[in-house]
Amino acid sequence: MTTANPVWFGHPRQLARLFTTEMWERFGYYGMRALLTLYLTKHFLFSDRTTNGIYGGFTAMVYLTPLVGGLLADRYLGAKRSVKFGALVMAAGYFVLCFGGDAAQPWAKIDGVRHDVVQEHVVDRPTSSGHEARYVLIDRQKLQIHGEADGTISLVAPDGHVARHVAADQFQSGGDRAPWVTVMILLAIALITIGNGFFKPNISTMVGELYGPGDTRKDAGFTIFYMGINLGALLSQTLCPLLADVIGWWAGFMLAAIGMLISWALIQFDGGRLAAFGNPPADLAKDRAPLIFIGALIAVPLVMLLFQNLMSAAPAAPGAGVVGYVLALPVMGKLLFGTFIVAVPVILGYAWASGSREEFQMMIAAMVLITFNTVFWTLFEQAGSSLTLFADRNADLHVLGLFSISAAQTQFFNAFFIVTLAPLMSVLWTALGRRGREPSTPVKFGLALAGVGAGFLFLVWGTGFANGAFKVSVWWLAGLYLIHTIAELCISPVGLSMITKLSLARIVGLMMGVWFLSIAVAQYVAGVVAQVASVDTVGGEVTNPKLSLDTYVHVFTVIGWASVVIGAVLLLLAKPIRRLMHGVN
Repeated sequence: MTTANPVWFGHPRQLARLFTTEMWERFGYYGMRALLTLYLTKHFLFSDRTTNGIYGGFTAMVYLTPLVGGLLADRYLGAKRSVKFGALVMAAGYFVLCFGGDAAQPWAKIDGVRHDVVQEHVVDRPTSSGHEARYVLIDRQKLQIHGEADGTISLVAPDGHVARHVAADQFQSGGDRAPWVTVMILLAIALITIGNGFFKPNISTMVGELYGPGDTRKDAGFTIFYMGINLGALLSQTLCPLLADVIGWWAGFMLAAIGMLISWALIQFDGGRLAAFGNPPADLAKDRAPLIFIGALIAVPLVMLLFQNLMSAAPAAPGAGVVGYVLALPVMGKLLFGTFIVAVPVILGYAWASGSREEFQMMIAAMVLITFNTVFWTLFEQAGSSLTLFADRNADLHVLGLFSISAAQTQFFNAFFIVTLAPLMSVLWTALGRRGREPSTPVKFGLALAGVGAGFLFLVWGTGFANGAFKVSVWWLAGLYLIHTIAELCISPVGLSMITKLSLARIVGLMMGVWFLSIAVAQYVAGVVAQVASVDTVGGEVTNPKLSLDTYVHVFTVIGWASVVIGAVLLLLAKPIRRLMHGVN
């Protein structure tokens, strides 16, 4: 479409429909994501380690599958059919999450002997009341479970005296779930993963098709389009947890599914508005769509097996070393790390052999920045895992004494700050650019890494003001998200642009794949980091909030300072890297 006849904010009128389509798709995804870790730990009583592993693997696959979905759309399906199919598959995944069955029944194993756990004042919802109590039944006596600061467990009799102390390694807890529950969870996240692969890359492709070559409105159009992502996240991360608390888990996931169906309907029933966009290649001899759709559904159980392997993989034995750690990795971890480690030197070797000296140096700069980008997203993506669990266990979620938000709703801070700060950051970079003082891409990456670390250290500082229940004011968590959002705005908008500018023209698509692969690796490692922050629970709740707080403080301190140091190293390397970039910024 040419620049003539603007209809919607000076842009092609189809942008409004694609903006709304993306908004509702993100509404579904982020609404589901806000609830997922809490659903796994509190309803199904999976351990923190298992939950964070599932979450990390799931978000890693969400970044991998678009590589395949984009390729299939380009060659066979066209973007529009891919988007519609992906929307339906993702909606099916959200609907499956609605049918979680009864809550798991908790148990505790003490000195190898299993005992039933009785719960009182427990409501099967995302938000705990703070009045829950859990007791273990031993010889018909009901003993309350209380965690101690050293990790041991005290079993307290009704009269208040400690009937028994249990060493940390002699106490285990878990939950009994119906046999089909795990299958349903894996089916749901596999469907979401596959559907996302078809939807996510191709809706952006359709936006790009709205603008002809040289149309100067294209960047502004994508800016408007991406605002739909954050608007959808802002709405869903508020409403889906609210419904889950007021009505039940199923209602929160149902709202996410409805959002996804609205997204599908906007494309399916477009009234001919998108007839000229997102169509299959004109020279396609045979329509392969039915075969591709069947193949995608056949792939669902294969993805389920990857997640099952992720859940069942045991950690490496202490002292096993690097080789032992690698061998203990689940299949997904081996594939991600193996592909990334092989891809980087192979691509650089190709650039050295086929490109000029200048092109090779630019490729080195790209790979260095991709590596640092992986570190950033590893820490930033704690939002849906360890930070959500921290909010549930160690955050006072009262707002100005007027109302409370839930732990799941704390994820909305990032979307809110993106919507409010993105225009301001854009104005800032533009103003600095006019004065010739806009930071280079390596400097922005370094600031982002230092910023994400500073966010964690800010929250750690706030833990020093925790109340008597070992809970930190929600404003410290909001401050973390504010700092993280500013850091995100330093790195996220320039990443893809940097890849297209620094890559050899003949392998720019491959480099885009490496970029997304690096983010997938980051998501996986984010799950591993969150596993380090795991806290033992009984019936989905921590038994000692002080021990929980201490655990999070230790992990957040380590990763906070590590990120600040890595960011400082990148800032020191910024000038040498910029020389390798040969004027690209």
